[in-house]
Amino acid sequence: MLIVPFIGIVFQLKMRRKLKNGGYMKSFTLLLMLGSLFMATSCSSNNYREKGTMEVGKEWDKTFKKSDKVNHQKVMFKNRYGITLVGDLYTPKRESTERLSAIAISGPYGAVKEQSSGLYAQTMAEKGFVALAFDPSYTGESGGEPRNVSSPDINSEDFSAAVDFLGTQKEVDRERIGIIGICGFGGMALNAAAVDKRVKAVVTTSMYDMSRVMSKGYNDSQTAQERNEILEKLSQERWSDVDEGKFRLSQQGLPEKITGDEPLFVKQYFDYYKTPRGFHERSINSNSSWTFTNPLSFMNMPILSYIKEISPRPIFIIAGSKAHSRYFSEDAYKEAAEPKELLIMPEVYHTDLYDRVDVIPFDKIDNFFKRNLK
Repeated sequence: MLIVPFIGIVFQLKMRRKLKNGGYMKSFTLLLMLGSLFMATSCSSNNYREKGTMEVGKEWDKTFKKSDKVNHQKVMFKNRYGITLVGDLYTPKRESTERLSAIAISGPYGAVKEQSSGLYAQTMAEKGFVALAFDPSYTGESGGEPRNVSSPDINSEDFSAAVDFLGTQKEVDRERIGIIGICGFGGMALNAAAVDKRVKAVVTTSMYDMSRVMSKGYNDSQTAQERNEILEKLSQERWSDVDEGKFRLSQQGLPEKITGDEPLFVKQYFDYYKTPRGFHERSINSNSSWTFTNPLSFMNMPILSYIKEISPRPIFIIAGSKAHSRYFSEDAYKEAAEPKELLIMPEVYHTDLYDRVDVIPFDKIDNFFKRNLK
């Protein structure tokens, strides 16, 4: 079981022990580390219109430099469950009124639109697409109560809601819409594309299958006994939440400082989320934690069960050869039907595909969408 992607590796590296003499509680506490949520930005969907734009402040609040080649506006729209999502819409500066292809983007798991997904969106807009980076339900500036929660169903629906929004924009050809999912939202993107036939092409980078890693552990290493113990603990936590009248946070996140003795993947996540490189006050992984019971729905809802049904629409899966998450991408590629492409980038790590513009293969992503969104 795992709360955010890197917990599964902690499980494999540090917690392969028999669950006795209190060892379970120690292991379970470690499993709950390294997630976060900025509580102060909690907002109810009732505070917003069904669609619209929001006034953008004078200060640029992204973790990447603003481009002078695109227009930007903050937008809002509702998903099928009535939750208001907030996104950043990037459009190319141009004279033509010809309708364009569009792309909806989200991820990584625990990030916000001001981070990696926004960088992807702005870059794709520079290449001529209408691109929308959005905060998933219950996170960032998007609505949904309680906070600190993710859902394999609702977060997949969020992609379809983003497609809804893009398809109503006058500059968008609704027959030419694709999606990009980063990290844990790569799995959500594939799940959304399988059920939503309006999605004409899908790209994932550094993909995680969150339902697989939460329910089976990293590299499927979780035993039946461990799974049962975890489910028992999560079930009992529900009594505590009911009695207290609130959802308890896991209280574990990335440390404020690292010693240097941590596994490489922890240091890489820290370098992105906790330093000026990628820190954002609303980012889950930059701050606090998910709710203690957040994993529940992921434990028995495998999100890639119908990946073959994306066909005949194309998939482009990108991962680094050095990424601890590489096996998710390779396994998804094996399970998917044609047409499909897999790009394993030499000497590239998981977080390199978050923001390293010298590494992210934007030209290949651009060519993929231009070939398939026409």
